[in-house]
Amino acid sequence: MRTKTLKQNKINIITLGCSKNLVDSEVLLSQLKGNDMDATHESEKNDANIIVVNTCGFIDNAKQESIDTILQYVGEKNAGNIDKLYVTGCLSHRYKDELENEIPQVDAYFGTLELPNLLRTLGADYKHELIGERLITTPQHYAYLKISEGCNRPCSFCAIPLMRGKHVSKSIEQIVLEAKNLVKNGTKEIMLIAQDSTYYGIDLYGERKLKDLLEALSDVEGLEWIRLHYAYPSQFPEEILPVMAAKSNICKYLDIPVQHISDNVLKIMRRGITKRRTYEVLNTIKKHVPDITLRTTILVGHPGETEKDFEELKQFVIDFEFDRLGVFTYSHEENTHAHSLEDDIPKELKQQRAEELMALQEEISLKKNKAKIGKTIKVLFDRKEGEYFIGRTEADSPEVDNEVLVNANENFIRVGDFANVTVTEAESFDLIAELKK
Repeated sequence: MRTKTLKQNKINIITLGCSKNLVDSEVLLSQLKGNDMDATHESEKNDANIIVVNTCGFIDNAKQESIDTILQYVGEKNAGNIDKLYVTGCLSHRYKDELENEIPQVDAYFGTLELPNLLRTLGADYKHELIGERLITTPQHYAYLKISEGCNRPCSFCAIPLMRGKHVSKSIEQIVLEAKNLVKNGTKEIMLIAQDSTYYGIDLYGERKLKDLLEALSDVEGLEWIRLHYAYPSQFPEEILPVMAAKSNICKYLDIPVQHISDNVLKIMRRGITKRRTYEVLNTIKKHVPDITLRTTILVGHPGETEKDFEELKQFVIDFEFDRLGVFTYSHEENTHAHSLEDDIPKELKQQRAEELMALQEEISLKKNKAKIGKTIKVLFDRKEGEYFIGRTEADSPEVDNEVLVNANENFIRVGDFANVTVTEAESFDLIAELKK
């Protein structure tokens, strides 16, 4: 059992879920450090006496992981290994009352917009002068940069507005300041993230301002890669495409979650777009930025998805050949529009459909990767793992996309540096390469 001492508290932050949650944890860490408090992120030393769990509440699996993690630290608290346990993030925001009743051993629960309250409970002040500054928990050479919070879209299956509220944009000036501070500390690549990046600016400026934001960020000296995530296809701001094509430090990469292609399912999902318009948007993007890498996300098993709808979706994946693709199975979420519908597709069938799509994508990815054999590509190296230096091309975002492996016994590369490599072998989701001679 922990012996009580007068030593200063040590706080360890545990982050679950998406990159947006990670940014929130980094902001919390920065605020605590700015208050001269001893704080860490996911430390393996097990020497913290206060734990803050930043939860995810997006889908069933994520919710279960969050609950399991909370219960793990409740066990640590009951054993006397920690003194205090606090819970924040999406699950806490969405189910605060239920969690307080079911897991009362947690000292306090906080929602996604209650950072000042959490800091106050931890004995810290919210320091406004730290806005725009952040201690990142990723490798120093890349960082996520949140450009807005919340979402105004009415998608039937999505609980994000319930947990994150309405869309709220940061100002261009604030985002540029944060980017400059990141670059000053060694960041070379930033991933712009938002629940819907294409909506950026409407609430602040009365019109979409993603084009202006990209132009402003591209002028930040030392920022070598700017990567854009989560672009909603409906009402896509096509004016950003000439900027992406013209600016050398804006990655020719776009994460555009289409979710489905069947008009029947798109209507049930309340996506505000048709199959025909989806094709028009995707083809327009490829026309203006011919060498662009397109990543998408697809959702299978939504209530009302028929076998015919799924066959149409499979054909779309085969025909369009996305460079990168991820698949989720539908999760029946309380208080969403789709929750009023019958969850009429068995779990096993949802999983089967997801696996079928990923099998198709694996073939597509292997074909595209084999076409790169013999080519020289620019790679940013993230880490050394075993006998390989591992990096990414402009076409790849951290953790979700392909990687490039270079033999560390025959080559030396400094982590965080760019290098030109020649591709020698190709696998479905990895490239094997050597330093260009």
